[in-house]
Formats: sequence, structure tokens, C-alpha cells
Amino acid sequence: MDTKEYSNGEITILWKPKLCTHSGKSVKTLPNVYFPKEKPWLRMENATSEQLIKQVAICPSGALSIK
Repeated sequence: MDTKEYSNGEITILWKPKLCTHSGKSVKTLPNVYFPKEKPWLRMENATSEQLIKQVAICPSGALSIK
């Protein structure tokens, strides 16, 4: 399965686009990080690693995970 990786130097977020249901939880939880209509769509520098970890933990589809 295709997986994309995004890192801030402390943590790496793995995104599996085919699993993503686009529920909107990411954008609603951290609107300064997720920009679905832009590239890059994920701007990890706009949140702390702790905030990112908490947000990824509530991803309903499992498309986001931490490495």
C-alpha cells in the first residue's frame, strides 16, 4: 500500500491515502497543520510533536500513524 512520510525531525507521520476517509477530524483538530487543497498539505512545523501525536491517535480511518 502506498504510504507517504512527513517528518518534523522528532516524529514521522505516515499517511496511507487509500485508507483515508477524509472525515475532517485532522483539519478540525489542527487547522494550522492540515491543508487538504494545497501541496504540501501537511505542515508539521505549525504544531508541537505532542499535538500531532494526539491528533493522529484520533484518526478514525487509521490512515495516519506515527513512526
